[in-house]
Formats: sequence, structure tokens, C-alpha cells
Amino acid sequence: MRILGVDPGLTRCGLGVIDAASARKVSLVHVEAATSPAGEDVAVRIGMLANAIDAVLDQHRPDAVALERVFAQQNVRTVMGTAQISGVVMLAAQRRGLPVALYTPSEVKAAVTGDGRAAKPQVGYMVARVLGLAEPPRPADAADALAIAIAHAWRGGAAPAGSDATTAAQRRWADAERAARKRG
Repeated sequence: MRILGVDPGLTRCGLGVIDAASARKVSLVHVEAATSPAGEDVAVRIGMLANAIDAVLDQHRPDAVALERVFAQQNVRTVMGTAQISGVVMLAAQRRGLPVALYTPSEVKAAVTGDGRAAKPQVGYMVARVLGLAEPPRPADAADALAIAIAHAWRGGAAPAGSDATTAAQRRWADAERAARKRG
């Protein structure tokens, strides 16, 4: 299964494509951080990033899209830009008939590093290790996009139909996440 991972952002949008042969075997296909200039009109910036997202979708033809879930921050401007680009990604995927999975930053960190509070350098290190790269992709948004795609593969998104390719620890963690959502 080919997965596009997206770390949405209005200034830098990480785009990482991996192939997942099984729940734990993944390989790098493509990675980049699409950018838009901060001084440009927001509509123009969104259009620039939409074009970059469309280009990756058209060139690499993923089977699924994994996207970082927008979460509340103190900086409303950052949240707005992230939400706007997330909408662009979801629309582009929907128009191609692709499923979209959303993951919180802590879900991605836990899946890739084993620690939901891991620092960015640790995530980058693990992405490089998992993909057999000499060093983490730069900037961090690119590594984060790959981490999101890997999390999707490892959380069962790349499992053959009818199989349960998640580990016992992943199942316990997913159960805990579901219970927390019900309480919250």
C-alpha cells in the first residue's frame, strides 16, 4: 500500500510518501516540504500548496492519505493556517476517492518512537532509522510527514484486508485512546 503522510502548515507543508509492504516493512518513495511565502496573500498561499499537494498525489498515486489532526494551540493564526491546508488535503483526497486517516501528534510520536511526548529530533531519528536513511529528512516538517505515513502503516492502515497486523501494544494503546475520547 502506498501512503501519503501530510504535516499540514501554511508556511511549510510536509509531504511524505511511503510504500508499506506489511505493517512493519516500509520504504521511502518521496519526501518534501512544500512552502509558501509568509508575505503573500493567504488565498495565493493556499493555492500554491494545493498545487504541490495535487502534484504529489498525481505523481505518486497513493492508496491512502494520513494527515495530522489539527489541534488547539495558543497561536490562532497557526491553527487557522493548519486547518486551511488540512481542508485542502482532505478535498484533494476525496476528489480522488482516497481514504483519509487523522492522527494526533501524540499518536504519531507514540507509533514511531514508543513515546507520545517524544521530541522532534527523536521522531526524525526514528524516521531515518525505520526508512534506512543516513540522516533525518529536513526540514522537520518533511520528517513529520513521513512519521505520519509510518504511523498509518503501523496502526493497521496498510494491513491486508481481514488481517490484524497491529501489535498487542498498539491495540492496547488504541483502546486507551478510544476510552479517553469517550471520557472527553
